[in-house]
Amino acid sequence: MEQDVWGLQGKAAIVTGGGAAGDGIGNGRAACILLARAGASVLVVDRDLALAERTVAMIAAEGGTAEAASYDVTDNAQCEAMVAQAERRFGRLDVLDNNVGIGSRGSVVDVSEAEWQNVMRVNVDSMFLTSKHAIPAMKRAGGGAIVNVSSISALRPRGLTAYTVSKSAVIGLTKAMAVDHGRDGIRVNCIAPGPVYTPMVYARGMTEAARATRQKASVLGIEGTGWDIGQTVRFLLSRQASFITGQTLVVDGGATLVGPSRESQEG
Repeated sequence: MEQDVWGLQGKAAIVTGGGAAGDGIGNGRAACILLARAGASVLVVDRDLALAERTVAMIAAEGGTAEAASYDVTDNAQCEAMVAQAERRFGRLDVLDNNVGIGSRGSVVDVSEAEWQNVMRVNVDSMFLTSKHAIPAMKRAGGGAIVNVSSISALRPRGLTAYTVSKSAVIGLTKAMAVDHGRDGIRVNCIAPGPVYTPMVYARGMTEAARATRQKASVLGIEGTGWDIGQTVRFLLSRQASFITGQTLVVDGGATLVGPSRESQEG
């Protein structure tokens, strides 16, 4: 366990979407592991309980504290129960990583009404509902911090209309919550990941050629990993970021600096 340079020792965290296939490191699993290394107790939430349990096992192997849970974060009652479990298990709630999200391709002509509504429900409603219940718990703990995961697609549209709109809404939600709850001692920030190679990406069967194109989309000529996003989550949730709120931090290797690329398939 690391020294308490992050100010997270003894804190309690919820990370949604904290599982990943096998031993792969996705954005959520990386955040869980890194928060635990910093001394936080972590409620690892995933729709698939087995994936959350694997993350917990990885944390326990390093001597950290975590508990697995399965909740539907698009359901108000389940979000309430999720926060209650964190408070019951850890005695408090200090930080939240809203990491759940799904993709969607096509224009407004291509996307069905059902798909549009589902993307908004998973990508936006989930963050609204988890925060609705997490914020009062954080107030009871004396303050806290939230990170919402958006995408560079919110900043650089590229033929993914429903996804782009949902991730743009995440940025707006972040700013609104930061204003509404700053005087409660709660900071709210956003991350916009770029081309990050995670289990979710390679599960879609990305070819090596497509992966090489993604790498070229970055001015650094490389792709990110779940660890890059996890490190950013931990920073924004820590005391190192105590004067930062309402901001969107782009983590993309500079991909947004060089113009859109429909072939790059960013996160």
